[in-house]
Amino acid sequence: MRQPSPSRRPLTARHPAASAVAAATAAFLLAGCGTATTAASGGGPEGSGSPRPCGSPPPSAPGVPQPTALAQGGARITAVGRTCFEYEVTNPNAEPYDYTVVFNGPDPDRGAAVFGGPGGGGNLTRTVTGLAPGATEKGRIDLTAPGATGPGSRPGAPTLGRSDNPRPPKPELLQVRSVPTAEAPSAGGPCPPSGLRLYADEGSAAMGLRAVGLHLRNCGTATVTLDGYPQVQPLDPDHKPLDGVRILRGGAEIASGTGADNPPQKIALGPGEGARATLVWRNTTEAGAGDPQNAPYVRVRATADAAPVMVVPELDLGTTGRLGAGAWAREDANDKPSPDPRP
Repeated sequence: MRQPSPSRRPLTARHPAASAVAAATAAFLLAGCGTATTAASGGGPEGSGSPRPCGSPPPSAPGVPQPTALAQGGARITAVGRTCFEYEVTNPNAEPYDYTVVFNGPDPDRGAAVFGGPGGGGNLTRTVTGLAPGATEKGRIDLTAPGATGPGSRPGAPTLGRSDNPRPPKPELLQVRSVPTAEAPSAGGPCPPSGLRLYADEGSAAMGLRAVGLHLRNCGTATVTLDGYPQVQPLDPDHKPLDGVRILRGGAEIASGTGADNPPQKIALGPGEGARATLVWRNTTEAGAGDPQNAPYVRVRATADAAPVMVVPELDLGTTGRLGAGAWAREDANDKPSPDPRP
């Protein structure tokens, strides 16, 4: 149900003071993967003496947008070669955003996915944090790195990134998710200004029933009073509220035994203490009931006056139009390990 946990590998610095470091890093990478040329030079095939970085840009026609496999959600693949590919992420919003980009690359020689396939644990994920409004972050992925070809390759298959591979890889953008930096979920690191950490776990799925846990931790110095239920707002891929979704208090109308059936209560959450609530839904699709609804994002407020946090539970609501939100219940810090909260 859920996308792979991203590797916590931020790219280059995003502040003007770090431009010298970024330039040095880019020069180092180019030394191992092609030679930088200007767009006016036209470039040429790798090994011709005047190649573009990582090969050539994907083909495109004037005025025709690139397919979503190459460009979506502010990210795009800009150049592809036999040994690496390049991409960039641009923030068109009016505030800093965190981006998570998931790549996959089918290898035509193996008839399989190089990085593990959609939903596989081998997908390559890159995260850009705090990308300023209007800024662009560029990155490069070396396909010759250990593990880049993923599991399951057959004996004798050409190694990805080798010059003797008769056909170059075809990396694709599988998914792009973004959240405002000010609303990013957090399971560790510095305590947010609100004094509360909030993130969603990996969730579970069975026979069309879905459940995701919301975890809250008081990392501040003051006691916080929880008033029963979190406030949740499903959002579409453009971060706009999803109309027509009914938010239920508790999960009894959807299923029992999901963890969303705790009776509401007020909880005084002291410093260092935690709580958990559960989101539950079904992805049932009925004929004639309209189009299925998908809400990648949910804006959560622990209490009515709490700072919002945007989590990415990937709600596939089908045509049910319902989302159950369970009440807060105390959770010990050792109850469950904290997964990576990023999209």
